[in-house]
Amino acid sequence: MDMTVFQVESNKVLPKQGSLLISAPFLRDYHFARSVVLVVDHNEEGSMGIVVNKNFNNLMTLNELVPSLASLPPIPLYKGGPVSRETLFYLHTLSFLKGAFPMGNGLYLNGDFDAMQKYILDGGPTQGVVRFFCGYAGWQRGQLQEEIESNTWLVNNHHKVDLLNMYLRDLWQEALTDLGGKYAIWARYPRFPSMN
Repeated sequence: MDMTVFQVESNKVLPKQGSLLISAPFLRDYHFARSVVLVVDHNEEGSMGIVVNKNFNNLMTLNELVPSLASLPPIPLYKGGPVSRETLFYLHTLSFLKGAFPMGNGLYLNGDFDAMQKYILDGGPTQGVVRFFCGYAGWQRGQLQEEIESNTWLVNNHHKVDLLNMYLRDLWQEALTDLGGKYAIWARYPRFPSMN
């Protein structure tokens, strides 16, 4: 049996806008253990991404932050990362939203928030169409590349993972499985091996 399949190594791929960063199975960082991060920007100056699979410890809703939405059914708000938690981001499929940044795979980031509110108030569906996040993940110049080299992150530049419909707890496993090969085996590695 080829035992190298059990050696956790990054695929050493450099990320780009729209890539997924998938944390290595053994990463124990509070903010990034079993995280999936959508890369928003990656250049010589640094990198930025939105963690797409984390809830806040105390469940939060967009309705709590936006008074005009207070009477509507709860719209979940997710933890986008440890930086600037007061900043709102939204990932969606609404190509008509003015000012939205294309992220690939039919996804867009942000755009005219007044138009987003109107869309929601007019009865536009949010389930599977838009997710809202507070905060982001950021890396200084060269920091992300160093973390990839030290086997902290795997990079998927051509993912087929449904970031808006997938149950949050399944996203990490699904993103690893999407890479195929030994990565699919790592996806089944228990979070707490000593508990097995």
